Amino acid sequence: MIWVVVVEAWAAELDGLCARAGGRFGRAEPRRRVREYVSGLVAGLDRKNGWTLAERAGERSPDGMQRLLRRADWDVDGVRDDVRAFVVDRLGDPAAVLIVDDTGFLKKGTRSAGVQRQYSGTAGRRENCQIGTFLAYRSRWGHALIDRELYLPESWTEDRDRCRAAGVPDEVEFATKPRQAMAMLERAITAGVPFGWVTADEAYGQVKYLRVWLEEQKRAHVLATKCNDTLITSVGGQERADRLIAALPARAWCRISAGAGAHGLRDYDWARVEIRLRVWWEPGWGHWLLARRHRTSGELAFYVCFGPRRTTLAQLVTVAGARWPIEECFQQAKQTCGLDDYQVRDYRAWYAHITLSMLAYAALAAARAGQVKGDPCPPAWA
Repeated sequence: MIWVVVVEAWAAELDGLCARAGGRFGRAEPRRRVREYVSGLVAGLDRKNGWTLAERAGERSPDGMQRLLRRADWDVDGVRDDVRAFVVDRLGDPAAVLIVDDTGFLKKGTRSAGVQRQYSGTAGRRENCQIGTFLAYRSRWGHALIDRELYLPESWTEDRDRCRAAGVPDEVEFATKPRQAMAMLERAITAGVPFGWVTADEAYGQVKYLRVWLEEQKRAHVLATKCNDTLITSVGGQERADRLIAALPARAWCRISAGAGAHGLRDYDWARVEIRLRVWWEPGWGHWLLARRHRTSGELAFYVCFGPRRTTLAQLVTVAGARWPIEECFQQAKQTCGLDDYQVRDYRAWYAHITLSMLAYAALAAARAGQVKGDPCPPAWA
């Protein structure tokens, strides 16, 4: 799905965001070039590389655009923080959901930082690619990407010469994707980002140290998990997720919509059973195993949940259904903001490009939120 937004509204939001991030640049040249770079990312060019972005900006060569990503004096992580703060200003809501997921960037060769043959959910198979782990913010006003980490496989972090050749700092060590998720969530919490829940697919939800960390932070969550995940029951024993759900009576199931999806309302049958995520109870908090059953095939999906004691089944379903917007973020950002349309190998350049693509997408999300809120706007543009 491609958003329909207003050119003038997006340009105004972009100007405001660039002004917010202006202090992150040591010189006027990279500050000016960022505006040109980001405008080029959303300009509908057939290809969005150094040459095409430079030509659109009226420059003779791609050197300036490449220098912006690789060596120019600006605080890339600082701009990331400004993007996050901007998204909170425009989309902020205490009931918002933080969503963790990763996406693949198909690449040729072996020199791009973090590239190797690995599973890519984007391709649905093992491919030569880079993997980025992302954090998205989703509220009633819209959704946007607010943080990112490049996944470096152990084959990279164990070869420091290869890392140095790709610009990876010596202090960067191996981190699993769930550890990267924890780092991004911690940054959001430290920054005071307002949110009510965290959600993620089973690649993250089955990782027990992530679940324990979220519980210790008192952060409510609905995380997908596998059918064979072993959980502590309400009476202190242990049982597999699928067996706990199989023991439920027919009356435990309710038909509830998880919200609108790409093909209409997502109506499923849902049930939950009380469990313990750890050996002891947290006062005022509840722990549940949530199950989703397809209405025709009977296929089951499972979620481990932690939240306020009075949380209803319908509320858990709403959070479980809130994970799909990050897929929409990836699709929209790749189609309209050049998220995967880069030709850089350097570690710092990856972060610079991805951050600027996130900036462009945040401005689009803000312009769209203005329309959702009913702000006056001129004729729309796709």
